[in-house]
Amino acid sequence: MELASKYDSQKSENQWYDYWLKHNYFHSTPDHREPYTIVIPPPNVTGILHMGHMLNNTIQDVLIRRARLQGKNACWVPGTDHASIATEAKVVAKLKEQGINKADLSREEFLKHAWDWTDEYGGVILDQLKKLGCSCDWERTSFTMDDHMSESVIKVFVDLYNKGKIYRGYRMVNWDPEAQTTLSDEEVIHEEKQGNLYYINYKIEGSNDTLTIATTRPETIFGDTAICINPNDERFTHLKGKKAIVPIVNRVIPIIEDEYVDLEFGTGCLKVTPAHDVNDKNLGDKHNLEVVDIFNADATLNSFGLHYEGKDRFVVRKEISKELEEKGFLVKTEQHLNKVGTSERTKAVIEPRLSDQWFLKMEELAKPAIEAVLGENAEVKLFPKKFENTYRHWMENIRDWNISRQLWWGQQIPAYYFGDGADDFVVAENKENALKLAQEKSGNTTLKIEDLRQDEDALDTWFSSWLWPMSVFNGILEPENEEIKYYYPTNDLVTGPDILFFWVARMIVAGYEYKDQKPFENVYLTGLVRDKQRRKMSKSLGNSPDALKLIEEYGADGVRVGLLLSSAAGNDLMFDEALCQQGKNFANKIWNGFRLIKGWEVADLPQPEASKIGLEWYNAKFNKTLVEIEDHFSKYRISDALMSIYKLVWDDYSSWLLEIVKPAYQQPIDRTTYNALISVFEENLKLLHPFMPFLTEEVWQHVTDRTPEQALVVAKWPEQKEVDETIISNFDFAAEVVSGIRTIRKEKNIPMKEALELSVLDAESVSKDWDVIISKLTNVSSISYTDAAVDGALSFRVKSNEYFIPMVGAIDIEAEIKKIEEELKYTKGFLISVQKKLSNERFVSNAPDKVIEIERNKQADAEAKIETLEKSLKGLQ
Repeated sequence: MELASKYDSQKSENQWYDYWLKHNYFHSTPDHREPYTIVIPPPNVTGILHMGHMLNNTIQDVLIRRARLQGKNACWVPGTDHASIATEAKVVAKLKEQGINKADLSREEFLKHAWDWTDEYGGVILDQLKKLGCSCDWERTSFTMDDHMSESVIKVFVDLYNKGKIYRGYRMVNWDPEAQTTLSDEEVIHEEKQGNLYYINYKIEGSNDTLTIATTRPETIFGDTAICINPNDERFTHLKGKKAIVPIVNRVIPIIEDEYVDLEFGTGCLKVTPAHDVNDKNLGDKHNLEVVDIFNADATLNSFGLHYEGKDRFVVRKEISKELEEKGFLVKTEQHLNKVGTSERTKAVIEPRLSDQWFLKMEELAKPAIEAVLGENAEVKLFPKKFENTYRHWMENIRDWNISRQLWWGQQIPAYYFGDGADDFVVAENKENALKLAQEKSGNTTLKIEDLRQDEDALDTWFSSWLWPMSVFNGILEPENEEIKYYYPTNDLVTGPDILFFWVARMIVAGYEYKDQKPFENVYLTGLVRDKQRRKMSKSLGNSPDALKLIEEYGADGVRVGLLLSSAAGNDLMFDEALCQQGKNFANKIWNGFRLIKGWEVADLPQPEASKIGLEWYNAKFNKTLVEIEDHFSKYRISDALMSIYKLVWDDYSSWLLEIVKPAYQQPIDRTTYNALISVFEENLKLLHPFMPFLTEEVWQHVTDRTPEQALVVAKWPEQKEVDETIISNFDFAAEVVSGIRTIRKEKNIPMKEALELSVLDAESVSKDWDVIISKLTNVSSISYTDAAVDGALSFRVKSNEYFIPMVGAIDIEAEIKKIEEELKYTKGFLISVQKKLSNERFVSNAPDKVIEIERNKQADAEAKIETLEKSLKGLQ
């Protein structure tokens, strides 16, 4: 194949992704190999690729491609989540555009629209993941509303109900007035918001006296059913046993006493609205108060709101405060900072609301999941470990899970009502089973299927996705099937810390309940992607780049590298587009380096000594880097693993090895060196492949003709070999000598074509084997060893060795003396500052040993440099 002058990422990406799919490299079936399994955190079916998905799925792809190269049976299961609230909102909005109101549709009609919407848009994000290079087993693509997935959810609901773990209760819940459904406590975000505290006078019945309450929500006075005072508050002894009149409403309400009232907050008098505050509800239950619900489902006021009926709660807040002021009830208004609950999905302000809901008892279920992560023999490891504290806090303070949602899109709760009594229902997997149970429970054998009414609510989306690692292998419906036994527990889960409780913890709970096993071994929690100013990326801020445009501009490999270079394990990453450019530059560096090699003529010549030593060194360096990489992967430091490979390829391979083995201008390279170089290059490609799959496959296929079985995607990961540390340290020494000579050439403007002579004052014995490399890389014609300093020569030091280069051409002696004197002055000043630090007893006794060692090394280096500079100066004077 002809090698193009430039790497064309778009052409390469399309070509090789199609090739991988054609040859079915991503598909996995159980066999004799060790399985390596990842289940994708299913993105919302409504979703499109954003930066968080890009990071998360790049990491998963790196892990799965590496496992494939390691000879494991790699299985990455993709899929999407039906996302009840988000999807229903999108469908409702689309219907609204068509002039259709959801309320005018039957459930079946609405669900047809929802499925049509899902069929049209649902696969978008998965197709976009292919653009990124994700090597998922697409034949296994799952959707949380697939028939077998839904059946699994229903089966689990029925099972938990029969175990007494699911119950129906009339409780105060979090109501999202925009989505018009309840939310679990974990789906509510509490934000500090600036509001007002309204001081309102209530008249005391039968007198001209008043009492004052302070409230942040004056619109809720329509639901007041009592005023509460603290029995120990001497200020209000005169109010005991009396009644108050609610302003505007003119409802007479009792004044009750309870120590719940905070003597310090507000006025010490508390208005009690049991229908709209969880604490007020507790007071109401305790004192048998009337419950008056003043809101419609969309948070407009109902008929209890009198002349404000039909108006939004926030509109009423403004208007009623004016009315209260006009009628003399409003005493004053103060600014007040308070925490407001908002919906994670719709951002609407949550309304506490009393309603019949379904709950799952969590306390007992959570115990094995706590032990699995935090116990002495922890089976599930969190990376980074710091998230264990978050996990502990959530799991040890767990509340019952509100699993019902007032939505149609989702699995419908399998509860069937046959009468009007609170207990006139049964729970079953289908209507036929429900009918038998209802006939038994009611004693009425004449009940027909038509007499049953299924609960209208759907289950919380998380109630389906908590089964994901099991249900994708049909492990709930067929617990002993071949696939669940082979692939479960899965290996690694990569996800964001924001769903550690919503999803990760609940999957662990479900795993122990239904398989008596962990669902995965390791959880790698990525950071959130932020911009350079540390702001979270969002559409509203306009700081979130278009993922597909980034891929178009920098190539998928460039973007993958850019994301990982900006990502430190478990910390939020500051995304900078310049890093994608760096990734693209890296791809071009590899491409151009390969073009250079392919451009050389190969001949049957003896191998130069420099090439032989250079290749030996590079193999040692490669093995050392491989050890580093394996260590990074074991700790999920994926970015560090990439950085190790990046340095190996950019610095060691491109900047050093290629220069060492490069033949002279228009001369051929010997076959032994060429073959060895191609071999190490191929090993580099294997290390790079998980990170840069397209570029590496493209280059790999250009190296030589390959069969499909020889494709890089299924090649063999390099094996760890013993590391020769001696050759590495010898090379590092030689590299410092090369740098010293290059510095002199640069500073003195001595062209590379002008050969230099080098003398070495050999204080520290170093192998002369490296002289051939030093000579080649610096155009040194001869290297001699001396036991005395060379007068009138330029010099530099590497450790305790001194190197001398006789002056060539016209050098301005005066300028050189001045330059050395300036450097000498600076170095002496630096030495004094280090010595001061080391003579400071407080510093020496408090600083860590490592810090003191660094300072002592600085002192030794400065002293050696001063000695060299003084000798150089003497030689010039």
